[in-house]
Amino acid sequence: MSQIRIKDAAGYLGVSDDTVRRWIDNGTLAASTDDSGRMVVDGLDLATLARENALAPADPADTASSARNRFIGLVTSVLSDPVMSQVELQCGPHRVVSLMSTEAVRELGLVPGSVAVAVVKATTVIVETPRGHQ
Repeated sequence: MSQIRIKDAAGYLGVSDDTVRRWIDNGTLAASTDDSGRMVVDGLDLATLARENALAPADPADTASSARNRFIGLVTSVLSDPVMSQVELQCGPHRVVSLMSTEAVRELGLVPGSVAVAVVKATTVIVETPRGHQ
């Protein structure tokens, strides 16, 4: 069983320590103490809560797609040369960077401040864990 400290749980969910403590107090999240006497939550319980409370913005695309990894956000930067461009989006807490043709950037009207959807369909996803967190 993975035990996660309150401070870390708050960081993973993007909320304050006080919010996690309120969830513990009102029974939304169970807590225990670790060997050092610190309050911790179960990693599986935290993951379940995160999934249940995940709020994705409405997808502005009116299209069907087999891709399930869609990140809706705002374009924050466009760096272009005559052939290629680097487009950066802020999708919630996630920064997504895409390389595409400058022609595509013009056709899509991608400029800082515009709304865009990053669609990720990859054959390889690398998952890492911090040392000591198992």
